[in-house]
Amino acid sequence: MTEHAALVQGEAVPRDRVDALLKAVPARDRETRPESLARAERQRRRWATQVVVTDELARRACADRGLKPPSQVSPAQVLAVAETDVADLGSIVAAALAHSPAARVLLAELEREQHVPEAAVHDYYDRNRDRFLTPQALRRGVDPFGGAAEADFLQYEDVRGGIVRELRRAGGRRAFFDWLDRARAGVVYAHGHEHPGDPSHPDHEHRH
Repeated sequence: MTEHAALVQGEAVPRDRVDALLKAVPARDRETRPESLARAERQRRRWATQVVVTDELARRACADRGLKPPSQVSPAQVLAVAETDVADLGSIVAAALAHSPAARVLLAELEREQHVPEAAVHDYYDRNRDRFLTPQALRRGVDPFGGAAEADFLQYEDVRGGIVRELRRAGGRRAFFDWLDRARAGVVYAHGHEHPGDPSHPDHEHRH
């Protein structure tokens, strides 16, 4: 049996890192039939490999950019993953960001690099008027798209900073996904550690 889970630029990512993550993150599947349990465990190992590989790729990206992530936590200290993050990011990326200080530092850097044009901020404010009703208007049940007065809305200057942060955050996440797609294109996985959605293995499933 190979001692590595994957090769990143020809360098081995040890299976021990995947095993440690699996040990720290309890299985959520409640399968009882042996064949179903075995399949669930195979998919869980592939999922954990993606999390570990993402961490490895992020470490390398941080080194290339001169970024210094905090010390790596042990797998047992993996942060709780919010269901909203799973919905927004997919389970692999959400878990990788919880598990990997390097991934979080890289994402923060990508967010800082985002340029948000003033026109985009104005456009967001104009298209999402329902998000900017004043508390008083909300209590009165004002319809933001019909019959609302200008005084029923928070002023643009008061909410501009929050909109910029939200748009920068969304842009950073898109940049992170783009980076990850490119970075893992050349990763070679050992048998049993392929992506859970890789159609080359018979029990694949496209769940992120």
